[in-house]
Amino acid sequence: MLIDTSVAARTGRSSTQFHEFLRRIPKTELHFHLLGAVRPQTVIELAIKNVVELPTYDADTLYQTSDFEQSLAVLRALAYCVTDEADFSRIAYEALEDSVTRGNTRHVEMFFNPTVFQALGVSYEQMIDGLTDGIERARERLGVTSLVIPSIDREKPPRLALQMVKDAIRYPSRYVAGIGMDFAEGKGLPGTFEPAYRLAREHGLKRTAHVCESNQPLWAAPPHNVRVCVDELKCDRLDHGYNILADAETVRFARERGVTFCTCVPTAVPAFRKRRALTISAMREAGLRLTINTDDPWLYGCDLADAWVQVFDMLNWGSDVAREFMLSGIEACWADDAEKRRMQAEFDVEFQALAAELLLDERA
Repeated sequence: MLIDTSVAARTGRSSTQFHEFLRRIPKTELHFHLLGAVRPQTVIELAIKNVVELPTYDADTLYQTSDFEQSLAVLRALAYCVTDEADFSRIAYEALEDSVTRGNTRHVEMFFNPTVFQALGVSYEQMIDGLTDGIERARERLGVTSLVIPSIDREKPPRLALQMVKDAIRYPSRYVAGIGMDFAEGKGLPGTFEPAYRLAREHGLKRTAHVCESNQPLWAAPPHNVRVCVDELKCDRLDHGYNILADAETVRFARERGVTFCTCVPTAVPAFRKRRALTISAMREAGLRLTINTDDPWLYGCDLADAWVQVFDMLNWGSDVAREFMLSGIEACWADDAEKRRMQAEFDVEFQALAAELLLDERA
């Protein structure tokens, strides 16, 4: 039985209880950048270990940025601190541990940019072997499942994107389900990378791409890019997508095609979070399929439970919407069908138990 938060109000239940309900719901995380999920203290320790100079060694200010471009610069700088398999294993494990303990996340799909690390002398094999170790330790100790998504750096030449896909094919991993594309959209139009996406599709890899990000001007991230990603790149789902609202025809196109957008409440500029929440609400009201994610949890200072609480508070959503998003995350993830069925059954049982504990009237 599902009830809305208004029921909690009528029975004397507090918003604190609904917040606890949201925090304890089992969740998936499908838009999660590994470097943006590295603990600040870990960055400092890896920098010392690998003799990397940081702009500050204060964990409280290391991630302070004021805009999108600064946040991308921080992510590129962090890559210098991760140099071998042990480093990749550590950051993957810690990121998953934080996802479980801070957000009750049960399945995580992590973006990372192989070409960024390869430019610094780290091989693709080292990255995958290290990530595999961290993922497997996290599953054994914490019960969380995870996949990794090698992502194209769209600010670099298309030949590097094609080589990245060739690396993923040459050195296959059970944890690499597909590819993505990130960094500044205006510096790399999606159609430019069609050969890489075609090769990925031919070898059975799933596909997504960052598109229509609202932290860039409309000319740099126009609604038309959604059509390119769906029709030309054959993407299975998309990341962000906010600027799609500028064109009603593209909204209809995405709705009719059943495209899922992996949206993120946190942004590079905290003052814009209310606007982001309102945009996500408008996308949902337009009939688009959505999931809730964090993007860069440590960089933006917002774990997955925080993201859920913030957006539900700002939009006054209730438990019916919480169940909708919980299940949409499972549906959109790239786990195999058996794993999805397991999660659906497990999540639903836990959801109902939490609703009975926290949202229903107490019985004498």
